[in-house]
Amino acid sequence: MEKKIDITDFEASNIVIDMAKSLGIEHEVTNKNEYCLRIPSSVGSGYVKAYNFDHGVSVIETDYLLKDDLVFELQRGVIHPLKIIFNRESSFYHKFKKEESFREIKTLQSLMVSSTLTDNHMFKIPANESVSIFSIEINRKLFEKKIEDFLSDMNDELVELFRDVNGIKQFIYIGNYSINVSETITEFTESELEGFMRSVSLEGKAYDVLTSHIQQYIDDLNSPNKRKILRQATIERLKEAVEIIENEIDTVDNIDILAKRVGINQNTLQRAFKSLYNSSIKEYITNHRIEKAKELLETTDLNITEITYKIGINSRSYFSKIFKKRYGLTPKAYKFKIRQTNTG
Repeated sequence: MEKKIDITDFEASNIVIDMAKSLGIEHEVTNKNEYCLRIPSSVGSGYVKAYNFDHGVSVIETDYLLKDDLVFELQRGVIHPLKIIFNRESSFYHKFKKEESFREIKTLQSLMVSSTLTDNHMFKIPANESVSIFSIEINRKLFEKKIEDFLSDMNDELVELFRDVNGIKQFIYIGNYSINVSETITEFTESELEGFMRSVSLEGKAYDVLTSHIQQYIDDLNSPNKRKILRQATIERLKEAVEIIENEIDTVDNIDILAKRVGINQNTLQRAFKSLYNSSIKEYITNHRIEKAKELLETTDLNITEITYKIGINSRSYFSKIFKKRYGLTPKAYKFKIRQTNTG
């Protein structure tokens, strides 16, 4: 079953107000220029929040679980804000009115999109999925003077996009947003400040997200091997790689196969390990093998040869060499020391 809501979006608060009217409920004004809609239990659970700032910048924050598919159609024949949307959980869907089908915006992807007067936005939120979205909405006409502060960070295409105050050109860009953006969004949504300090802090974080996203967009113009900004999606793949290493330490070895298993290229995975762990993948695997061996020496009765194979090393002499380099004792001497300590 599917429900459709028509909304306006001159600023983020309009979205909350129109949704509340369509659902037959009241919205809250929780702080100056902050609006909140609590999803009624008949529709699902969660909330939609809106934050209005100066210079035509506003933010929409959503976190909800719906019982039925919900389709938003934005008002036709008006200039819509430039939308920079960050998907924090399950997929949602977008299309322009004249398109035949929706495009999927997956977890940890960002959507930067601008419609025209004759081809408005449509968004689809699927039922029974936890959907969490953070969207910066920019009224480019009101933002026109402020844009001068950002021009040095932009290429010609972005300058043209932000200066399109009358919504003449359609634009769409889908990417994977950076870990810096992810962390700043979390700081925004979890802020416990109140009053004036809250308003100033949240506006600053909204601009931090915007500038980081602009930098990322420019970085995305490079080939994957030359990108410098670490994406949040890459971090998730790295976590998968680490889990594989830890669970399959006796067999994991081929870095190219490891990268393919987690769905990114080898160079990107190498850069992620270097950035977060200050080591190559090979060094990380070796370090984990030594740590695992130390654990097995301390907690099991396995002999040195058995432990050597248990951690995926085929040479006992090589294992002794790297273990002694780390701990100052050979595995045999270390095991003897542990026994002495336990019986002493």
